[in-house]
Amino acid sequence: MRLITLSENTAGQPDVLAEWGLSILIEQKERRILMDSGAGLSVIKNAELLGVDLTAIDTIILSHGHYDHTGGLQQLLTAIGHEVTIVAHPDVFAPKYSRVKGKPERYIGLPFDRQKLEDLGARFILSREPVTITEKIITSGEIPMATDFEKIASSFIQKAGDVFIPDPLLDDLSVIISTPLGLVVVLGCAHRGMINILRHAREVTGQAKIHMVVGGSHLKDSKDEQVWLAISALNEMGVQKLAVCHCTGMPATLLLAQTYGKDFIFNQTGSVIEIKDN
Repeated sequence: MRLITLSENTAGQPDVLAEWGLSILIEQKERRILMDSGAGLSVIKNAELLGVDLTAIDTIILSHGHYDHTGGLQQLLTAIGHEVTIVAHPDVFAPKYSRVKGKPERYIGLPFDRQKLEDLGARFILSREPVTITEKIITSGEIPMATDFEKIASSFIQKAGDVFIPDPLLDDLSVIISTPLGLVVVLGCAHRGMINILRHAREVTGQAKIHMVVGGSHLKDSKDEQVWLAISALNEMGVQKLAVCHCTGMPATLLLAQTYGKDFIFNQTGSVIEIKDN
């Protein structure tokens, strides 16, 4: 099995395009499953440079409805050129905004309406519960908020009629892959907490061993104390390897890299991670 990062904030090799956002291709035998579509410009270009055949993609999983994970959908569906299953939470189409003090609310949700995407071949499966993709790959479903140190940023809001309300980001999904080495958990942004997600992954699969965590852990605005609490929880769970990126943020990334040493991967656009699958 291979995980190929088609879009991320930084470029890991010459010529590939870095863009704020995330898109990770999961190749498992004959299956091609894409987690997120990036913000819009990068996935198509990078797939060509990396020798990835987008027409082989049969399933897209949307980690949540923010533009930097869904903005490439229209171009992507056009490039795929056939019907494709898209798995997401029902709230993926919610009107999502960001509020920063002193600035007007900014729309950050999915930039396309459902009908437009369906006209291009999207066939949506919207579920609050885990969805089975293959015998070894499932989505997380909704993530319980269990830890006392992981919170959803107050800057994320939804529009309800004429008013704004806090966005609970119930649509925050991850991909959980069972391998002989343990679970591989692919995060979108982990808005509901990386540790909450990993504990939930162990619960829904019945597997305690976590081999690797890949993707965005949304620690970019966290104080060192929260990062160290996360590191302590990772150690307690025995997480073996980290390949976090995107919204993890450089300060937290450096702390995680220092802690994990050779078992930390600076996951960037163009990174290819190979994992034993049998």
